[in-house]
Formats: sequence, C-alpha cells, structure tokens
Amino acid sequence: MGGDGRAFNLGEATVTRAAIVLADGRTGFAYQLGRDRDKARAAAIIDALWQGEERAAIESALAPVRARLAETAAHDARRTAATRVNFFTMVRGEDQ
Repeated sequence: MGGDGRAFNLGEATVTRAAIVLADGRTGFAYQLGRDRDKARAAAIIDALWQGEERAAIESALAPVRARLAETAAHDARRTAATRVNFFTMVRGEDQ
C-alpha cells in the first residue's frame, strides 16, 4: 500500500496502483490492470487535478473518449441484438 506503483495481485490479475499528493494537498489514486506504472501515475494525477479548478478542462478533454466509448457500446449492442433469439413456450393441447 505504499502507493509507489509496484504491481500486486488482485485475485488472478496483476494490478498497478498509484497514489500521489499534489503540492496543494490534493490526493489522487488510481488502479491500472497490468503493469503500466506510467499509466497508473497519470490516472492518479488526473484524479487529483479533477478535484480542483482543472475539473472543467479535464471533463472537456475526456468528452471525445466518452463519445467513442458510447459509440463502441452502441455498436456492440447492435451486433448482439442481431443474434438474439427469443424463446417462447407454446401451450400444447394435452397440457390444458
């Protein structure tokens, strides 16, 4: 729990964690699946910055990512819906 970005196992997956404290005292935390220390550190910094005046700028920067994720989810939902099978039970004469 030192927050130094070293990997540890969470269940059966390797996870890298990061915890940072900005000069103004805001803290940021992040957990990244895998062993990418730089990505975990960047996410922790963004988490800390998001708590202050930089929040609007971060939200604006993340808007295209949110749009892409929503588009991907909608595409996946359409592909899944195309393979959906609706099962139903018919009442047979001897069951009445």
